[in-house]
Amino acid sequence: MKILVFDIGGTAIKYGICKNGHLEETKEYPTEAFRGGTHILNTICRLSEQYLPFDAIGISTAGQVNPDEGSIIYANSNIPDYTGTQFKKILQKLFHVPVAVENDVNSAALGEAVFGAGKGKNSFLCLTYGTGVGGAIIENKQVYHGSSFSAGEFGAIITHAEEKLSGTDPFDGCYERYASATALVKMISAVDPSLINGRQIFANLERPEIKEVVNKWIDEIVLGLATLIHIFNPSLSQCLSWVKKLFSRQSLSQSGDIERSLSIMGGRASAMKSTSSSVLYSHRLSLKEP
Repeated sequence: MKILVFDIGGTAIKYGICKNGHLEETKEYPTEAFRGGTHILNTICRLSEQYLPFDAIGISTAGQVNPDEGSIIYANSNIPDYTGTQFKKILQKLFHVPVAVENDVNSAALGEAVFGAGKGKNSFLCLTYGTGVGGAIIENKQVYHGSSFSAGEFGAIITHAEEKLSGTDPFDGCYERYASATALVKMISAVDPSLINGRQIFANLERPEIKEVVNKWIDEIVLGLATLIHIFNPSLSQCLSWVKKLFSRQSLSQSGDIERSLSIMGGRASAMKSTSSSVLYSHRLSLKEP
């Protein structure tokens, strides 16, 4: 089966062909998010035409997604007019093949469930730390979407109540304000403004003043993870290996058979997200081998 897969991010659209669970012919194309949702949909249509014939389309995308309708139910201003984009309806009408659409973090979780650290696990949580903090919930080998397809917004949990009560911004006091990669860069800027991204920061980790700030950031990560572990009691929790001691200090209870492993997704993240979207086509969120 030849499945065309896309991972739509704010900067680039990564795409390729998935055959028998293997990703082939991967390429990238500028998203040009500022041009809006219609432009992105037209780009997907144009790129798809280059791969005809194919048997299905899988799409992983930023924003809140209704996977039943294959549409974007909410997206912030980073992609203007993205809310309401009808990927499934339009692509099925144009190419006459099944189309599956899923949120990018949910897709990342599906990728881990089928091909990665979550393989063989009934339940686990997946978190992504970047501009904000994204989350996904796998329960009984399925994505838990919630009543309105917005479950797993872990970046919005409150970890600093005093800031929430005194603040005016919706994310004041929330997890992603303190635990995201954006938060780390902001914290580091007070020490060394020349370090403007995570790669640069960790390349300077031997510097005591940098390591001190990073350790404070890790504390913030662990505060949120400990809360989630107590709520969900998952069979698998992925944490960075160097968080172990801090995590055991913050967590008050045993969380079943918790495994802590370092998952370096990096370049394979988008491939796994895109590939897992194709899994949705034939398995409808059931995490079986492709």
